[in-house]
Amino acid sequence: MPTSTLTTLQQMPIFGGISDEALQFLMARTKTVHVPADDYFFHEDDLADALYVLEEGKVSITKCWESKDCLIRYLGEGDCFGEMALIDLCPRSATVCAVEDCCAIELPMAALHELYQKDPTQFAMIQMNLARELSRRLREVNDRLFQMQV
Repeated sequence: MPTSTLTTLQQMPIFGGISDEALQFLMARTKTVHVPADDYFFHEDDLADALYVLEEGKVSITKCWESKDCLIRYLGEGDCFGEMALIDLCPRSATVCAVEDCCAIELPMAALHELYQKDPTQFAMIQMNLARELSRRLREVNDRLFQMQV
């Protein structure tokens, strides 16, 4: 893997502070997926076995409420999605649709388990990065809820 690709990945929140060796180990177990505009990465309630890191494009995150799709937010290059299901082992909590043609890294849960066996410290760093990302998103939701009540 070229050094420039490693550097780019290490600038993404999920891979911040991850060693070149650990990142190469994980990337050898990933695949790149291309999802055309208006197609889906996954749907709410699907079983989950991977998270995604968006390299190109834009996606919408929606939830179904009273038979209508409600927009939660948009994500773009460098953002990850699908991580919640890998942490809580529950079905997908939302639907992710490509708003534009997208290219994403699909990181299977099995690859993270292999990293855990090989290098628990680097595995823990990725888990901390995921926790930070989820915490950041939870703070945004808390702020929105607060603003709606004021």
